[in-house]
Amino acid sequence: MPSSVIKKYYYFENEKILRIVYQSGSVYDYQDVSQSVFDEFRAAFSKGIFLNKVIKPNFKYQKIA
Repeated sequence: MPSSVIKKYYYFENEKILRIVYQSGSVYDYQDVSQSVFDEFRAAFSKGIFLNKVIKPNFKYQKIA
């Protein structure tokens, strides 16, 4: 299902970084995201809800663009 918030996402397994490209064009890296959390995110029906409820409150992030 297309997201109204997330345009694309990438997971860098070695660095444990989840990169989110928002529809607005902003890009954020969420740090120390385990493979299992990424798998849950990828499987979530609503990635935006999962992002807001699980990722944002629990992981440090850095705006990169």
